[in-house]
Amino acid sequence: MTSPSPEQEYADRRYRSPAGIAGGVLMLALAGWLGGDAAVRGEGRTPWLALAGLLCVVPLIIAFTLRPAVFAGASRLLVRNPFRTITLPWGAVDAVRAGYSSEVLAGGSTYQLWSVPVSLRKRKRAARGGADAAPADQTVAELQELAERNASREDAQGDAVVRWAYEVLVPAGVGLVLFVVLLVVG
Repeated sequence: MTSPSPEQEYADRRYRSPAGIAGGVLMLALAGWLGGDAAVRGEGRTPWLALAGLLCVVPLIIAFTLRPAVFAGASRLLVRNPFRTITLPWGAVDAVRAGYSSEVLAGGSTYQLWSVPVSLRKRKRAARGGADAAPADQTVAELQELAERNASREDAQGDAVVRWAYEVLVPAGVGLVLFVVLLVVG
């Protein structure tokens, strides 16, 4: 077994919202139950409307609940939001902050961290009771520390790369178009 190199002091870190995941699973189950029931038991055009509706709604549920994540590696920060994936080399990150939302600033642009929700109630409770920092504040502090520590790495240089999540946008758009066409054609 080899020991880790000095440059790689930790494994890649992943930040996700457990409440978002739980809510997404419940919403997918509800949509599957209602849409599946309408598709199986419905009459006339109801099954087709249900299937088109599911094709539109399921990618959106996944996009807003299961998809958001932040991955912090030795050389980059990968932010997966509902409709975009942003790859930020640590050298491009100017700051990571949490106000009303968690965000990373890079190259004059601000990117939201959807998977790191800010709870103002927990922040106030931590400030009043002298308790530990709110979870979002801890995550932001970790990410800021990683950015400062890894910004000078040779493999952590470059510009931000933003990619649209066509795997979410295309099925949702097709489902919406099908649903509207089925409603209009009647």
